[in-house]
Amino acid sequence: MDDNTRTQMMFQAQKKSTGAAYVLWFFLGGFGAHRFYLGQTGTAIAQLLLLLLGWIPVGLGWIALGVWWLIDAFLIPGIIEREDMATIQRLGGNPGFGHGQRPGQAMPAQPRDNSNFS
Repeated sequence: MDDNTRTQMMFQAQKKSTGAAYVLWFFLGGFGAHRFYLGQTGTAIAQLLLLLLGWIPVGLGWIALGVWWLIDAFLIPGIIEREDMATIQRLGGNPGFGHGQRPGQAMPAQPRDNSNFS
């Protein structure tokens, strides 16, 4: 097995699942479970603290958490993309993805440089 195949297999094993993130967001989002899963530990702890201590400022913490929970529904795909790209970098650098290209997309054709041939 060559290095490229090994890297691809390791990436497939470590990449984040959008479905799993949304299930955690929907059922355990107030606890920050989806953010723990996505590697956003600091904000996950902040969400957990808002859930546990949100009653102190007359429930305003829970309102803020509810708004944050709704906004996270739109942020999850971007967080997953960033985490997956970080995984690719950690596994071996540039996998050949172009700017804005996602894993699984075909590479655009590159023009050949024939200037070395006379």
